[in-house]
Amino acid sequence: MKKILISFAIVAVLLIGMGAILGVGPRYIIATPSVATGIGAKLLCSARYVSHFSEQQAFDDLVQYSPVLQLLRIEYDNSNNSVHTSLFGLRSTTARYIEGIGCANQYPSEQRTQLKAQTLAGSQANWPRGETVTNLNSDLMALLQAQLNSDNHEGLNTRALLVAQHGRIVAEAYGQGAGPDTPLLGWSMAKSLSSIMIGNLHYRGLIDLDSSPLFPQWANDNRRDIKLRHLLQMSDGLDFSEQYNPGDDATAMLFTQASASDFVLAKPLITPPGSRFNYSSGTANLLSRLHFNHTGASPQASYDDFVEHIAKPLGLHNAIFETDASGVFVGSSYLYASARDWARIGQLMLDGGVINRQRIVSSQWVRESTQANQSENDRAYGYQWWLNRGNKQLRWPDLPEDSYAAQGNRQQNMMIIPTMDIVIVRLGWTSGRYPVNEKFAQIVAAME
Repeated sequence: MKKILISFAIVAVLLIGMGAILGVGPRYIIATPSVATGIGAKLLCSARYVSHFSEQQAFDDLVQYSPVLQLLRIEYDNSNNSVHTSLFGLRSTTARYIEGIGCANQYPSEQRTQLKAQTLAGSQANWPRGETVTNLNSDLMALLQAQLNSDNHEGLNTRALLVAQHGRIVAEAYGQGAGPDTPLLGWSMAKSLSSIMIGNLHYRGLIDLDSSPLFPQWANDNRRDIKLRHLLQMSDGLDFSEQYNPGDDATAMLFTQASASDFVLAKPLITPPGSRFNYSSGTANLLSRLHFNHTGASPQASYDDFVEHIAKPLGLHNAIFETDASGVFVGSSYLYASARDWARIGQLMLDGGVINRQRIVSSQWVRESTQANQSENDRAYGYQWWLNRGNKQLRWPDLPEDSYAAQGNRQQNMMIIPTMDIVIVRLGWTSGRYPVNEKFAQIVAAME
């Protein structure tokens, strides 16, 4: 009993102390146990069973987010491919891995357990159709390896660097337990693939950019004025906060909800659609819900459509796109893919919507995806792509103006530079800033 009381006291002191430091109130403190166990179970499960990292590396990555996470009690059940986390009895969460489907936190209403995965076997064809990579550029290989070594000496935790030009991989380097076939978490880079998935529905005539209301739940209020274009450009006007503290919308949605999209569907409108850019993982998960609704409105139908029209044509041989417990893809965050697979997505955009002799989106969709939006506060964002130009100053001043990127937490980046016909992929686990502009400028200079 004494040990339990001491444990509770430690948790209370930590939470109150963190609250005082960060200037947060009771909501933060109350939400911490559910968010801590939720993020712990989910990320540890995927790190162990999707990326195949050791338990120690999975834990070391996790605790970068908060010192509270070091207090979790963690139990791996390898017979069931699951991870159970608890915080001194205040809260517990279990995440389970399903082969080919990935991990998700479990809830009584879980529907994803019905999913039957399809296997996408790799081939010996040359990349991007297959996994064969030849004729690498030795000077560029040396540069990438030097960057990776320097990054990891500085504690930036770079795990994959890759450059493709003119439709082939010219250099790649790997570290910290990752290799060419390791599925690595892209976090918000998944948003850019979500845009491609919507673009594919548009190409097939299954969805309209101007139809409304987008959801039946919005038919009888001012949310009926939100168009698909607003969601794609994150100017929908919904009340969603993209802070990452316990009690905030983003963490509640990702780590405490059985259905991420249900959580966001209930959000009210606070600004006129199209007027203001508001970066929102919630908006990205509404795009996933639209994909779900327009491909059969069942977990299996949505999954099968993704495999048939996205994963197979792209050749995503080492990728898992995870769903939440409701069976809807978590399009904001949970695509695990190898650096070569991420580069395939970039190559699709470089080639105007075609890859491996198959068209996935129209060339017009690619052009519109990379045009500045018309919001009043931040125009350097397209259809779930970060743009170099669009505002008064370039986002990456040392890179060509037409550069655009998919970006994610822990400094994930897939940079596309059309004028040079190149894709640069950087994957890792950086807790602070990663010098994308400077590092990628070195690569560009070497290729010029």
